[in-house]
Amino acid sequence: MGVAEMGELTDVKVKDVWDHEAYDFTPWLAENLDKLSRVLDVEMDLEGKEMAVGNLKADIVCRVPTDGSRVLIENQLENANLQHLGQVMAYLAGLEARTVVWVARDFAEAHLSAFRWLNEHTKGEFGFFAVRIRAVTIGDSLPAPLFEVIERPNDWNRQLGNGAKGLSELGKLKRDFWAHYRDRHPDVQRPTPGYAGSNVNDPVPHLDARVSLYPATDGAGIFIASSFDKPSSGLSERLEPYLEHLRSELEKAIAEDGLGHIYGSKHNSRLDIDGYDRANWDKITDWLESRRKIYLRVLTGPAADGDYATTESDP
Repeated sequence: MGVAEMGELTDVKVKDVWDHEAYDFTPWLAENLDKLSRVLDVEMDLEGKEMAVGNLKADIVCRVPTDGSRVLIENQLENANLQHLGQVMAYLAGLEARTVVWVARDFAEAHLSAFRWLNEHTKGEFGFFAVRIRAVTIGDSLPAPLFEVIERPNDWNRQLGNGAKGLSELGKLKRDFWAHYRDRHPDVQRPTPGYAGSNVNDPVPHLDARVSLYPATDGAGIFIASSFDKPSSGLSERLEPYLEHLRSELEKAIAEDGLGHIYGSKHNSRLDIDGYDRANWDKITDWLESRRKIYLRVLTGPAADGDYATTESDP
């Protein structure tokens, strides 16, 4: 059997593919996390872009669905530099991230040594990755991204296998609660299997909003907030007044379902019950799912059509 004819891999300048780091590369990477996840062997769900940390903004922040821990991604289209290394450390503390992924065109040995030292001297649940980004073509093909992991924790595979063991008792309880939710309502897309975080969020893209569900010790609830792309977890100045005209629609839909009322600027709705008593989980998950459907129905229905979608976006 002969050898098939093969093409030659050719590097393309990354700035010929992504013209601007913040406006092009960061949004592209946020939408293509699966490509980075595969080379890291870490599943990641996007939490937000350009998230404020003091006077700085972290490029991309994600959650690991199996334990709810945060992943910080700092990306550059230039070679790694000391300024970004300092920013990475500031973000790590401010965001309480456990995994740091530094993506750059190339790394000096000093930067790799810094991450190597961190991997060797921090607790086992922390991990620091240095990833080189390349753009390549084969013949006349379109350019394709190529991620090369050039620094990673020595025992990362073992850590991944023991991820569940690293959960706190509260984390295990939340993981079990959301697993119960999925079992009770198998058609839902969120939460993902193994999720152990505090909130489950359903995006409402045309409003730059999300519907957020949560369990708590003294109940369970649901509220509306701006999307994770916005700097605040509350409502944007543009979204808040717009949602006021939907309040009556929400109140009406909830009253018809016999589920109480809404309150506050985030249009909160709450069930007062012991949220951590497993005997109550059927009632809680049914309540959350029913309420989630009502919120999404109102936010995506005819009452939500209006001036919002055509109003100039927030700067």
